[in-house]
Amino acid sequence: MGKPVKIKVGISGINAVDNPGPGIGVIRSLKEDNGLDVEVYGLAYDAMDPGIYLDWLVDRSFIVPYPSGNPEGFIERLSYIKENHGLDMVFPMLDAELPLYIKYRQELEDLGIVTFLPTMDQFKLRSKENLEQMAKAMGIITPMSKSVNSFGQLGAAIEELGLPVMVKGAFYKAYPAYTPQDAMAAYNKVVAEWGYPVILQRMVTGEEMNVVGAGDGSGNSMGAVGIKKILITSLGKIWTGVTVKHQGMLDAAEAFVREFKWKGGFELECIVTGDQVNLIEINPRFPAWTYFATGVGVNLPANCLRRAMGLPLRAIRDYEAGKLYIRYTYELVTDMKAFSNMMTRGESI
Repeated sequence: MGKPVKIKVGISGINAVDNPGPGIGVIRSLKEDNGLDVEVYGLAYDAMDPGIYLDWLVDRSFIVPYPSGNPEGFIERLSYIKENHGLDMVFPMLDAELPLYIKYRQELEDLGIVTFLPTMDQFKLRSKENLEQMAKAMGIITPMSKSVNSFGQLGAAIEELGLPVMVKGAFYKAYPAYTPQDAMAAYNKVVAEWGYPVILQRMVTGEEMNVVGAGDGSGNSMGAVGIKKILITSLGKIWTGVTVKHQGMLDAAEAFVREFKWKGGFELECIVTGDQVNLIEINPRFPAWTYFATGVGVNLPANCLRRAMGLPLRAIRDYEAGKLYIRYTYELVTDMKAFSNMMTRGESI
C-alpha cells in the first residue's frame, strides 16, 4: 500500500471553551485515522479561539469573516486560502455556518473545495418547527412544540402546552421555564441573541440520551454511537457520559438516515423512558462529544472525509456499551507571537 495523499482540510468550531465547538473532536478523529494524511487548517472567528494554539492538532489557522456578514467576503477568504496554501475540503461545524456553505456549495466545488453536507431542504426539514413529522417518520415521538414570534403567541403557546416548557432558539440555547415569568425572561434572552422564531417545547422527564451518526447521502449509515449523559455543565453540555445501546434510539437514527437520505454528521438528542424515545432535537452536524465515538472505535468524521474524497470507507464497527467519557480542562502556555499574527495578519505562520 502506497503512502496516502496529503489532504488539506479546513475545520471550524475550534472554540474549545466552556461551550465547546465540535471542531477539536473532529480534528482528533481525522488525525487518528492512520490511513489518512490530513493537514488541518483551523477556521476561526476569533483570535482567542483555543484551537488556534493547539499546534499538535491544528497545523495552521486563519481568521474568517462571520457567516452572517458578507457572503462574498466569506467565499473570497476560502479562495485566498485555497490559492495560497491549498484547501481540499471544508468541515463547517457550526449550525449558523451551514446555510451559507450549502448555498455556495457549487461555488466552492468550482474552486476545488469539497464539502459533505445535507441539502438545503434537508437542513430546513430537521429544524425544530418540523420535529413532529420527523419523529413520526423515524418511528418515535416528540414533545408537543410551538413556534412563536410575539408575546401574544408566547402566552397562547404556554396556555396550550402547559408548564413547564423549554424555551429554545432556532439554532442554539434552551432554557427551562416553570412559570410564565420564566418563559418571558427566556423568550427575551433567545430573541436578543438569536432572533425569531422562538420554540416552546413541552418538558418531558426521563434519561438524557444522544446519538451521533453519519449518513452517506444515499440512505446508508456510516456508523452511529449512543450515549447516556451522566453530568452536564450549566450550559447543558455533556461533561461525563457512558455508551449505551438503546435499540429504539439506534433504530431511530438508522431510520433518520434512511428516510431522509441524510448526508454528513448529525446528532439526535432524546429523552428516554423505558422503551419510549422522545426526540428533543436534531443537530445537523457533529456534536462537541464526537471524539467519544472515535474513542470507542467508530470514526465518523474520517468516514465522511473518505466518502467526500472518494476514498475507501473504514468498515463500520460496533461498539461496547459501558465505556466512559470524561471531558477535562487543559491549560496551554504559548508565545504571544501566535496571537499577534492572528490579530495583524489573520493567520498563523
